Amino acid sequence: MGNTIAEILTYSKLEELLENTAIQVKQVINFDRVMIYRFAKDGHGEVVAESKNPDLSPWLGLHYPASDIPRQARELYKLNLTRLIADVEAHPARINKAKNNPQDLDLTFSQLRAVSPIHIQYLKNMDVASSFSISLKFKDELWGLIACHNYTPRFIDFKSREYAKLIGQITSSALEFRQNEEILRNENEFKNSLEKIIKQLLETESIEKALTSEETTLLDVVKSDGAVLVHDNKIYKLGKTPNDQQLLDLMFWINDQVKDTLYQTDSFSAVYPKASAYKDSASGILISVLSKELGDYLIWFRAEQVQNVKWAGNPDKPVIMDSNGLLNISPRNSFAIWTETISGVAEGWSIEDIKAVIKLKEEVNYGLNHKAGTARMMNERLKLAYQELESFSYTISHDLKNPIASIKSYAQLLIRDQNILERGQKMLHRIADRADQMNLMINAVLDYSRVGRTAMLFQPIKTEDLITEIINDLQLIYANKNLKIIVGEVPDMQGDPIMVLQVFSNLIGNAVKYSQHSSAPKVHISGELIGNKVHYSIIDNGIGIAQNDLLSIFELFNRMDNVKDIEGSGVGLAIVKRIIEKHEGTIVAESELGIGSTFRLTFSHKES
Repeated sequence: MGNTIAEILTYSKLEELLENTAIQVKQVINFDRVMIYRFAKDGHGEVVAESKNPDLSPWLGLHYPASDIPRQARELYKLNLTRLIADVEAHPARINKAKNNPQDLDLTFSQLRAVSPIHIQYLKNMDVASSFSISLKFKDELWGLIACHNYTPRFIDFKSREYAKLIGQITSSALEFRQNEEILRNENEFKNSLEKIIKQLLETESIEKALTSEETTLLDVVKSDGAVLVHDNKIYKLGKTPNDQQLLDLMFWINDQVKDTLYQTDSFSAVYPKASAYKDSASGILISVLSKELGDYLIWFRAEQVQNVKWAGNPDKPVIMDSNGLLNISPRNSFAIWTETISGVAEGWSIEDIKAVIKLKEEVNYGLNHKAGTARMMNERLKLAYQELESFSYTISHDLKNPIASIKSYAQLLIRDQNILERGQKMLHRIADRADQMNLMINAVLDYSRVGRTAMLFQPIKTEDLITEIINDLQLIYANKNLKIIVGEVPDMQGDPIMVLQVFSNLIGNAVKYSQHSSAPKVHISGELIGNKVHYSIIDNGIGIAQNDLLSIFELFNRMDNVKDIEGSGVGLAIVKRIIEKHEGTIVAESELGIGSTFRLTFSHKES
């Protein structure tokens, strides 16, 4: 077995790994045919590796409809890693329950449990007398099966089944390792391209030149056949794209139909029929909206990948009704090769592609904000800013100031109560003090929102002291014994003390609040001084943010769907972003649902 495992792990390429796994399993159980069967997103399967007796015809490359292994069966394969049918002609034995025990018997994990008679007939239709399957999992989901067929009845002893299961588990681990390795390689490639583009954005005079005319372009950020930058009413093309008139029509469609800040599909002609005219260059499309109001977009295209898919029988099995008009459920009995040509579909966009586009948009918008000097750009952005500031001021003055004044008043009244113990008195004094502090912050932000160019009082800030004070308040508020807040090295900085306090209060408070549902909530705060920049990061293991929502979390009054039941106004992050930009800094967010979030802040370091 040790030699078998070592043999499996020798191969670095996925195809070789799977092929060798099939060979090793066949040597252990000695079945006539052993296949690696991979599930696609739509549930259908494909034979991607095979080891068979020489006299059998090959099934490598054949596709099987999703109905052959329905969703309920796939869920069971996630629980039971092996399944043996030694003889399809064997008659199952009935289990007789005691009459005084009405509870159903759960046979989920029983190796002797009989299988569906429909599946037995399915195997008989394939002339298979015995079958054995081993589950292959990737990140707790069913990736595929090691499907084994024998054309005579064959029993596999317990030890051999365990060996085969271990091979499946080793292969599953190798799959995950290879996939993570590929993701890391792609991320490193993007990171290098992004760093070059950031440098180009800083060094070149125009956004369009930085993204389309330098050594590194939009095509280096995401794997694609073509790309387009739409900026300042001009279209800049790279690689293989639709023609000018087709792009103009596409812009009208995007302005009318694309509502989110990110849009992607691998079958564009299915939603936009005009795209069928150029599916050889743009069957897949990924759109990042820089500014809907100004009509600025980043767009990537992928050409169609025409496929001749060989099905083991017609995947569209007709629905048969019996004489009573009821659905007749029966297995397929025809496995003759049936070829389907699929066109108009491109390679799908991965989560890594989406992350890359989100990060690039942050950098491009940062560059646009610093390089946009035309009256049109400034006027449009100021109109939007004034609209937000008006709503912002209204919310602050009406929804926050009065409750805070009430809190302080009630706290002062309770302080006079001699029956409250010393510890309670201290907490009440702290409430009153924090109410004053919050009132000061609100007044400062109101001034900032009204004036827009308020001169800030830059002072040296002891960041560690400021963060410690925030943590002390949060620990009183949440009183969660499982909560861990770790503070690493946090360099001092220069800035407006009230505004910087508000930034860290909001971000650390959010990290704690949205981590409360974790069994072991944890928040990590750290920073470092690199050159003339101070970098801080705030990391939590909370509920996380969906990738498509990351683009809009800093917009005013915007709240994600997964936090609707958690108290909040949707204003905090908008304020944070304004304050950081006022300090000539940047903030970016990275997150994954159910894993947690990371907020990275960068401030200019000014010598005191």
